[in-house]
Amino acid sequence: MTDTLSQFSVLALYSAMAIYAIAFILFTFDLARGAGREANAAAASDSIVRSTGEGSTATLTRVAADASVRTVARRRLASIAMALTWLGFLFQLVATVLRGVAASRVPWANMYEFAMTGTLVIVLVFLIVNLKWDLTFVGAFTTGLILLLLGLSATSYYVEVVPLPPALQSYWLVIHVFVATLGTGFFAVGFALSLTQLFQARREHRAVDAKPTRLGWMSRLPDSAQLENYAYRLIIIGFIFWTFTLIAGAVWAEKAWGRYWGWDTKEVWTFIIWTIYAGYIHARSTRGWRGTRSAVLAMVGFGSVMFNFTVVNIYFKGLHAYSGLS
Repeated sequence: MTDTLSQFSVLALYSAMAIYAIAFILFTFDLARGAGREANAAAASDSIVRSTGEGSTATLTRVAADASVRTVARRRLASIAMALTWLGFLFQLVATVLRGVAASRVPWANMYEFAMTGTLVIVLVFLIVNLKWDLTFVGAFTTGLILLLLGLSATSYYVEVVPLPPALQSYWLVIHVFVATLGTGFFAVGFALSLTQLFQARREHRAVDAKPTRLGWMSRLPDSAQLENYAYRLIIIGFIFWTFTLIAGAVWAEKAWGRYWGWDTKEVWTFIIWTIYAGYIHARSTRGWRGTRSAVLAMVGFGSVMFNFTVVNIYFKGLHAYSGLS
């Protein structure tokens, strides 16, 4: 029974990856298609205005209507990609639940399971945030990151279902790891927005200097200030979860090993991540850091999260070695 459930879990996960791949292509095509069509529409409008002076009302109305049709078509493409992302999320959720049922425990005891659960939460955060804000423009990054992490974990770090090590046999496993993955999900979307902010800011500066601008698809994205505000709000939520992760980890360490802090590699990197994001929030709110500096610091923070999840888990020895290959 365990083997059967585990096999169905793998099948559901690969199905989710295939769906995410299609969504990634559609998200990417949506951006590229929107850029090309909007550039052509702008060129056509300029040509009409130059040839007719102010332009006839009928002609300009037709141009506006054509642009509206193009926008509807583009948004339909993004909507399909979002629907596929929801479908991929459901398949991945089934895969994660089946893995947990097969193991008779929560499915985050090794790198394969960490990747499965962590990426699931990243997708969930992306989908939930899109219910409030339209952030479909980072859909390509989100699905691309998910595909990369799931692909690496499924091909390089897959392990059969095994019992939990004694140190993990605690309800603190559910609390500590789940809250950490929630924080990571918000940090991931915040990173995508910060990266987009940098490109948007560069584009805006070139426009101000009357230089040719590139990345035409970014013309329909929020400006760099708004992107920074989105990222800041999400990172604050992630920071709250990460703070609780640090506290819960210390409490669990005292119960498991008889001390709250032992300078284990994983503990140190968890604190480093907390420090980076604390510095980001402090610098932005009290030191007036805006624009490139805040975006870069936010990206360094997420880079540290990924380093903690990959390099620290796999190559560093310590009491958290169980989070590696087995």
